[in-house]
Amino acid sequence: MENINAKYVSQKISKTRWRLVSHSSLQQPDIFATGSWDNEVNKISFWSIGNHGSSDMDDGFEGDPKLLCEYKHDGDVLDLQFLDQERIVTTSSTGAVTIFRFHQNSQTISVSQRWPRAHGYPCENAPCTGVVCSSPEIVTVGEDGKIIVFRADQEEVIRVIENADSSTIHAVTYLRTTEILTVNSIGQLKLWDFRQQSNAPSQILSLSGDRVPLHCVDRHPNQQHIVATGGQDGMLCVWDVRQGSTPFSLMEAHSAEMWEVHFHPTNPDHLFTCSEDGSLLHWETSTPSDMPSFLQGGRNNSMISRSAMAPAGGNQSLINAWLSGDSSKGRLETTHMLPSQTLSVNSLDVLGQCLVCGTDGEAIFVNRQVPV
Repeated sequence: MENINAKYVSQKISKTRWRLVSHSSLQQPDIFATGSWDNEVNKISFWSIGNHGSSDMDDGFEGDPKLLCEYKHDGDVLDLQFLDQERIVTTSSTGAVTIFRFHQNSQTISVSQRWPRAHGYPCENAPCTGVVCSSPEIVTVGEDGKIIVFRADQEEVIRVIENADSSTIHAVTYLRTTEILTVNSIGQLKLWDFRQQSNAPSQILSLSGDRVPLHCVDRHPNQQHIVATGGQDGMLCVWDVRQGSTPFSLMEAHSAEMWEVHFHPTNPDHLFTCSEDGSLLHWETSTPSDMPSFLQGGRNNSMISRSAMAPAGGNQSLINAWLSGDSSKGRLETTHMLPSQTLSVNSLDVLGQCLVCGTDGEAIFVNRQVPV
């Protein structure tokens, strides 16, 4: 835990995201954004973990996140995604979708574009629960069961799938350039192909038995058919969207709702989850050559403390074994990344060796030496 900097920020943090770094550079991320919720005035804030110079020692410890700028946000920030290095998209409990621009030189924030009532019912607003971006395209989902496609710098909405879901859509991610995945409050994972004019999903996968709400979804960065989800029961589910309609593997991860799941973007042997139970877990294969134990498929309730995640990107035999469900002797390990917590860890993001998370305990935690 000695690598962690904690910053108390006097507001409940709902979302945290690293600003993108260019693929060509080997630099570690140095700026992240946060959004808040359940406060009298909610905000979007930008923070730096860069070298601020010795003068900053007066108001904090070395390595502490430094507030660069903040901007009032109408409603709770329910999701947050960088569109590029200067622009970030937020979704609100009011149903609004907003693009903010971060001006690094002047360290200010301005509103670039706003769709005030993107999501809603005929007579009232509906929370916009999730967003995913592939510049200039922006896709949002909401409690109203809608999927909406926008383009930055274009006022008109590109496409609306009005009745995409009869229940709340909790999260969205890209599967491929023209396909997205959504998860909902009745335990379903739906694939949507934007090349099709149809407003019906191209595929529906679901948890068998209890319809446990799914809260989060992430796609393996190299093997795009491999998807991880988390939900109300704290289970980590791994799916292969190419075959079967139920999860390939289920693992007990948390004792309460799992709010976010993220594969490491460049080393997907590592995966991170955070939860209402106050924990943030790092899942990893114990050795690169081992076959992870959850590759056996099926449900394994004994994996609470010996668990891990997806196969290395390039090892075809490993991938095939994972998909065929061969049993193995490999092991997965989980590591608790935070000091003991009682309040919810609502959001996390990982990039390079840097991890950031935000909590209901009004704290931001940053780890700049994640072992990946």
